[in-house]
Amino acid sequence: MKKLLSFTLVLVMLLTLGMLTACQPAEKDGYTVGIIQLAEHPALDSATEGFKAALTEKLGDKVTFDEKNAQGEQTNCSTIVNGFVNGKVDLIMANATNAVKAAMEATSTIPVIGTSVTSYEGSGLVASDDAPGANVTGASDYNPVSTQISLVKAFVPDAQVIGIVYASGEENSLIQANEAKAAFEDEGYTVKLYTVADTNEIASVVTQACTEVDAFYEPTDNVIASNVSAMTNITTANKIPVFCCEEGMVGSGMLAAYALSYYDLGYQAGLMAYDVLANGKNPAEMPIFKFDTTNLKLAVNETAMTELGLTMPDSLKK
Repeated sequence: MKKLLSFTLVLVMLLTLGMLTACQPAEKDGYTVGIIQLAEHPALDSATEGFKAALTEKLGDKVTFDEKNAQGEQTNCSTIVNGFVNGKVDLIMANATNAVKAAMEATSTIPVIGTSVTSYEGSGLVASDDAPGANVTGASDYNPVSTQISLVKAFVPDAQVIGIVYASGEENSLIQANEAKAAFEDEGYTVKLYTVADTNEIASVVTQACTEVDAFYEPTDNVIASNVSAMTNITTANKIPVFCCEEGMVGSGMLAAYALSYYDLGYQAGLMAYDVLANGKNPAEMPIFKFDTTNLKLAVNETAMTELGLTMPDSLKK
């Protein structure tokens, strides 16, 4: 009887251990992560570096990155992510809205972690920011326009007409432009929207806009961000300041922004990827990560400020 009882206890323990093991994500010797970045410019570059840093810190040499850049071309995005799918990567990191969209269209099973996307829900990438509902989640670079309006008021208090230039092919930019237009109009400004089809149109569109506006506000548009000097060479010559919401664009020639760190944004996306790969979390149940305004910091291009004949407003001095 004692032998039977002992055998039964051992059997129960083994079954319990088996059940517990089955509930844990499977251990892997290594993970392959495909990284698709829409274009080359400081913000997206920083987000990619932050993402890789987070996963490397967590997984060490267990993670391998297959990193590709689409050079701003949507067709390249599709080709790249299809290659990742065919190569059976464990996870795709998609950097910028069009990159996430291409990944979402290419696979419904491989987890996709996005970054440098303003509105996942507004762009149709997820069912909702709180409950994505499928294989896509990520970190958002949403930055309230109201914080940037305060900079416009401080630097150019007499400005009345605000211009916004964005690429017509970037859905993420359209969302931001419309939000900015509404926010500036609520503050009593007149807003003029200008679109460019590609980099070749920036000079002519901005030159015309400079005759019609007192200042520019720029969303995190990838075409503009990759060609900041093409815009600011013209705006500075016309003594018209350009405000934005991203530090890299300020460093490249725009005047000022209350900016978030894209490195930190990518790092948060990397932590989300780690939870998916190592902890078995389901992207469908992982809310979109968003920074709050306490994470923003003032960035001012002092060279641009001098060339525009402006000085640091007293309200912004520490």
